[in-house]
Order: sequence, then structure tokens, then C-alpha cells
Amino acid sequence: MLLDLKTSDWTAADRTATPAPEVGAANLRPVPLSDLRAQYRSIKHAIDAAVLEVLESQEFILGPKVAACEAAVAEYSGCPYGVGVSSGTDALLIALMAENIGPGDEVITTPYSFFATAGCISRVGATPVFVDIQPDTFNIDPARIEGALTPRTRAILPVHLFGQMADMTAIMDIADRHGLVVIEDAAQAIGAEHAGRRAGSIGHYGCFSFFPAKNLGAAGDAGMVVTNDPDRAERLRVLRSHGSRPKYVHHMIGGNFRLDAIQAAILLVKLRHLEEWTAARQRIARTYDAAFAQAGLPQRGSITVPRATSGRHVFNQYVVRTPDRDELRAALADAQIQTAVYYPAGLHEQACFRDLGYRAGTFPVAEAAARESLALPVFAELPLQDSGRVASTVLRFYGADDSAVRAVPPKDRSAGGILTHSSDFDT
Repeated sequence: MLLDLKTSDWTAADRTATPAPEVGAANLRPVPLSDLRAQYRSIKHAIDAAVLEVLESQEFILGPKVAACEAAVAEYSGCPYGVGVSSGTDALLIALMAENIGPGDEVITTPYSFFATAGCISRVGATPVFVDIQPDTFNIDPARIEGALTPRTRAILPVHLFGQMADMTAIMDIADRHGLVVIEDAAQAIGAEHAGRRAGSIGHYGCFSFFPAKNLGAAGDAGMVVTNDPDRAERLRVLRSHGSRPKYVHHMIGGNFRLDAIQAAILLVKLRHLEEWTAARQRIARTYDAAFAQAGLPQRGSITVPRATSGRHVFNQYVVRTPDRDELRAALADAQIQTAVYYPAGLHEQACFRDLGYRAGTFPVAEAAARESLALPVFAELPLQDSGRVASTVLRFYGADDSAVRAVPPKDRSAGGILTHSSDFDT
């Protein structure tokens, strides 16, 4: 019988599915971690028309498309102001610059994130101060933050990892009591919610990445900073254009951090589909959750599945934890299923941060996550047949009954195409 999922998780055709024939792994079509070609094909006409419109206008730098994209993303995120920038990394960098954070300052952040989180702190000359994470969310543990504060602390930079927000209620309480700036790294969490508020809208700045593999991805590097403060928004706009306002008049030193109009036009098209794509990711996550729960894997300690603790989880990644991570990953690879490790080492273990004085064992929760975490395929166009294959392979690895998830739709709805090296970059 099929897994007892919500009716909305299956189409009528799905509910009359027949068991898949047994085939050798060598003959299986690969299941990618992400598939950008499938997404593009589904909206190709609108994307091509939007790009052509920019080419016909020849307005490539800032202009009406960028302004429209800024307004749309800001509104979606629950903020009045959005400032488009050249990448998610530059979003973090420019927010730090806007607060004049630099040499002698400290910024509290997580050791378990993509490199840009701490790299940008160091690039402005400040010092990243790491705080361990929560084991169930992978996000910074607010209970440990105050113990890391010093008179030099200027800001807290929480990361909403894998599509779930950090505990912003607790973080803002600490920041308010100590007069600290909060910069949300929401690169993986557009549309996520905590206590009914969207990612990026609670702190003083919210920083998004539109790297192609993100839930909302451009056709290259792109990013945005959202804020509730008009003065901060204006400072960001000046900084992204070399600190110039008016033209050729510089009262501060900025950089070339502008979002280009072609990327903005593409993002405007994709934003219209983001809610349905998010719902599809959540549906796939429920499919995995149900399969693993029915087999009792979480109860036996074989696998820890993502747990939504703070509101709306948008599943930029579906990341499980298992002490058998490397062996499970090899089994999935043998079955032609692509996975990724986010992240194989804590930032405090990177050679470039050695002079901060951290040692192995300093952040045991983050270090355990680095050893045990594995991202399974989750993207809106992933066919139900393929998510079933992923779940079935995991169950077989642990010797569990996979008959419930070997029932697949009678037609393979694969969109085809694989995003090669999708885990090589992040923001």
C-alpha cells in the first residue's frame, strides 16, 4: 500500500500507481540534486521574453527592472525597502559596510554555514566570533550568544540555514538589550517565517542570495538586501555605486555591487512562481518524512530528519543527519542519486581562520553536523517517482521495508537534465 500521506500530496494518477519493476542501478536514470533545466523549460517563454525586453531597452544597469524587482522582493519579504546587489556575498558585505563595522569590531555568527558568512566579516576587517548551533535546526543557538559578547561586539549575524529561520525572537531580545545590529543571512531562506514574519524582515538587514540553485535563483550571481529603515536603505544604495551620490561626488567609499537589469527581469518572472515551488518542496519533504517515520528510522536513531521549529520551512535543502553519512551517500551514488554535504567542516576549522584560536572540539554540535549531514534531492520539478526512489534507497540501506514507496506513478514525469556541480558553490 502507499504511504499514508495527505491527499494533496498525490495526484489522482499517483494514487492508482503500480509497483515499479526491479532494474539494475546501472540502467536507472540519474536523480539530480537539483535540475535547473526543468525549471527553465517550464517558464521558458516568459523568461525569454523578459530578457529580450531588457535587450531591446538597452537599460542594463539599475533602471526600471531593478526597481521593480526590489519592490517585489521587499513586499514578498514583508519589508518596505529592497536594494538589489550583485550577489548574496555582496549583500552581507554591504550591510556590514553600511554599519561601519571594521577593524577592532566583533560580529557574533555561526561556525556552520557557507564561507561567505564569516568571510565577509573578515573582509571588512572585523573579527568573526563563533557560537555553536542547535542540533535540531542547524542554526545558531541563542542561549550561547550572550556568553560570547564582549565590549567589542557590534553585531549578530544569524544564518537561516537550509530554509528555516533561526530563533529571531531570542536573538532580537539579546540585540536590543545590548544595542547590537542584527544582519540576517537569509541566503537560503526567502519566504521562510518565524513567528509569522518573513526571513529578512526582523533584523536591521536581511540578505538574500539569488544564486541559480536557490529557491529563487537568477541566471548567474545576484542578491538583495531588505530593510525596514529608510536611512539604511539609502546608505545601501549609495554604497553599491562606489559611495557616489550625486554622480562623481563621494562622501563614502563603496563598491560596484549593483544588480543588473537582466537578472532583475528573470527574478521578476520567477518570483511569480515561488509560492508554488515552495509548496512542491514542502510536499517532497513530507514524502521523505513519512517514509522514514513509517520505517521507524528516526526512532531507532538511524536518521534525524529536518524539524520545523520556528514556523515556515522552505527547504532550500532537505538535510538529514546520520552517523552513517558517508556509507549512505555511497549507497545513494550507486543508485544514481546525487547528494551533497553542507558543510564538510566548520568555519572555525578552516585554515584561513586558524589565527582566531579555535580548535577541534570547540563547537561540538557544529562539528557533529559536519560529520553527519547529508542533503537529499529536493526541488520543485522532482518527479514523485524519483523522490520515492530516494526514500526507497535509504530504507533499503538500513534494511527497512521499502514496499510502500516502490509504488510509483505509471508514467515517468521526469523533466530530465542535471545541474552539474550544484553543490560546488552557495551564494
